[in-house]
Amino acid sequence: MSLFDYGPDAILMRGLDGANWRLKDYQARDGYLALRKILRDKVKPEDVVAEVKKSGLRGRGGAGFPTGLKWSFMPRQFPGAKYVVCNSDEGEPGTCKDRDLLRYNPHAVIEGMIIAGYAMGATAGYNYIHGEIWLVYEQYEEALREAYAAGYLGKNILGSDFSFEMYAHPGYGAYICGEETALLESLEGKRGQPRFKPPFPASYGLYGKPTTINNTETFAAAPWIMRNGGEAFLALGRPNNGGTKLFSVTGHVARPGNYEVRLGTPFAALLEMAGGMRGASKLKAVIPGGSSMPVLPAEVMMKTDMDYDSIAKAGSMLGSGAVIVMDQTTCMVRALERLSYFYYEESCGQCTPCREGTGWLYRVVHRIETGQGRMEDLALLDSVADNIAGSTICALGDAAALPVKSFLKHFRHEFIHHVEHKRCLPGMLEPKWGRAGAHAPASSSRLEKAA
Repeated sequence: MSLFDYGPDAILMRGLDGANWRLKDYQARDGYLALRKILRDKVKPEDVVAEVKKSGLRGRGGAGFPTGLKWSFMPRQFPGAKYVVCNSDEGEPGTCKDRDLLRYNPHAVIEGMIIAGYAMGATAGYNYIHGEIWLVYEQYEEALREAYAAGYLGKNILGSDFSFEMYAHPGYGAYICGEETALLESLEGKRGQPRFKPPFPASYGLYGKPTTINNTETFAAAPWIMRNGGEAFLALGRPNNGGTKLFSVTGHVARPGNYEVRLGTPFAALLEMAGGMRGASKLKAVIPGGSSMPVLPAEVMMKTDMDYDSIAKAGSMLGSGAVIVMDQTTCMVRALERLSYFYYEESCGQCTPCREGTGWLYRVVHRIETGQGRMEDLALLDSVADNIAGSTICALGDAAALPVKSFLKHFRHEFIHHVEHKRCLPGMLEPKWGRAGAHAPASSSRLEKAA
């Protein structure tokens, strides 16, 4: 089974098979038609922004911020360089959609960035690509060379007075560089650590110039919107949730992969597209938007639709669209142990609540999972998570705290069982990969005192 399977309403990935990603193939699918029309008709930049606003397109990287509104923040009259940056540093566990977009439809991303540059009066664009997908990075570089050769990039594009340069830049696997200001620091050749805000990138971004940063999937949607109109894109989804969305469905499903569906599609329908639960297993829980989002139990998820507002109403967030499916054999304590270990390892260490708190979370969950937990550890986990959330420069602290809070909220009985019986509930299976980390990291003196 390949890793991509796109629904009948797909607009980003329909008809792609991995071999037709080149410029000639993209142009055969109406590629660069939107850019040609914009430059030929001399469409006003503010009209492009207005069309994107009308579409209801929201950021596909995690926060879901309205894209047209974000583009309008760029100070168009600012003298000098302005930048457009594509965040392709796809590091959220469970997420693999942007990798496929760059692999199978790179020119859609390029055209979308050019359109964004035109709309905001930017002079150059950078695509920051996760360095661990090196072949995809090299392919994107080849797509850029094709675009330059065809006159879609460079000076006086297609004979117009609009000029735009574009560059690809590889990241090197740091999760924190998915945070937009840490990404900018890395682009500038510095250590990838989040910046204090304000100032925000729209006024002080790359090299201190106004900068707009969007996700790969967000830019890829822009050409379709400008070809077909914002209202047509909005009609594919729901009010405030326009268009289609790529979901990376992983875990205990029969056919894991990327699925492009209309926003508002019921989770039950998405699960069916992924072949349903593998074997005769029963759905237990779902993380609907990547590992940093709150987990939801099966009974809640099966009544929920896949759009920003519906997921928020259910008590989680759509995030990156990484749908992690867990069946009845999943030990929720062990699952949280693995997640907590990830955020402990990926904290950049700049903020004390995150640097120290993520270690506390992992060590306490590890203690419970290995049969050494005490009942007061549950309150300790809640307390540490509360002290991290909202107390850091970037959202990694919240990303570490939210899973802990939600796992305890919905599956507290499993944690209690671990404390009382020193083992998992009956029917839980040991994962093939083993327990997260061979040994718990050395305890801090404060944690030892708390223990």
